[in-house]
Amino acid sequence: MGSGIWSTDVYEAADRYRRATGRSAFAYSDGGARTVHPKLDPRDAFRESRDSAEHPDSLAIAVLFDVTGSMRRVPRILQSRLPNLLGLLQRKGYARDPQIMFGAIGDATCDRVPLQIGQFESDNRMDDDLGRIVLEGGGGGQQTESYELALYFMARHTSIDCYERRGRRGYLFIIGDEMAYDRVKAREVRRVIGDDPGEDVALERIVAEVRQKFQTYYLLPAGSSYAGNLTILSFWRDLLGQNAVELDNLDAVCEMIALTVGLGEGTVDLDGGLTDLAELGSDASPAVSRALSGMRWV
Repeated sequence: MGSGIWSTDVYEAADRYRRATGRSAFAYSDGGARTVHPKLDPRDAFRESRDSAEHPDSLAIAVLFDVTGSMRRVPRILQSRLPNLLGLLQRKGYARDPQIMFGAIGDATCDRVPLQIGQFESDNRMDDDLGRIVLEGGGGGQQTESYELALYFMARHTSIDCYERRGRRGYLFIIGDEMAYDRVKAREVRRVIGDDPGEDVALERIVAEVRQKFQTYYLLPAGSSYAGNLTILSFWRDLLGQNAVELDNLDAVCEMIALTVGLGEGTVDLDGGLTDLAELGSDASPAVSRALSGMRWV
């Protein structure tokens, strides 16, 4: 729901404890879990980003990533670089009250855990949600995964105050290397999410619904199975236009997200953002610059 305040000190203390005890940041998955964690189960669930006295200007930021095949590395990279993301959003003032949700996408046609959705959080519980994700690594092997099912959840099972109270869209980042199926299948919605849309929903329709309340981006990173695949990139550009972006350094994903939000909010320009990355000691500047150069910000 977005209460609390992120603490890098708490994050670093938890990281030191894990290292000292040999525990994984993804203990749930690495311990052999093969079912969705109860706190990430999308069935009969609703996710909210709400204003409060503590966070009066909440901004919903959702980061959903494919965890099939080579993409299962992405959550580990995100977890290791969370301080960079939160440092830019908060300390650099890119967003006053960011509330971040993490989730994972698989393939509803064959995976045991096709969709995992955390809650919007402002504090270190977002790190906890990352650690609960099952890194299944399966997938269908046909250059398609169930991105459309995740989009359905974001369109119809989220409520965000930035949009509903102030008319400002949140941000949705999908990190993947494959295409979506051409429709949201009603039977998969019933099985995985629990409601009944009555009929299948065309992909274009659900994308339009999502984009009403989220500025939606698709990131195709280097190091993935289909990095640089023009068919996949064209597929997403047909849906999202310039918001379908190649990122030639997977380690730059947190910085890419933060600068995209800052540019979208008008709180930093690209040159200023790259300067901030240098001050942070990040090596992501070249990849972020290449990915974002030439994009228009409205």
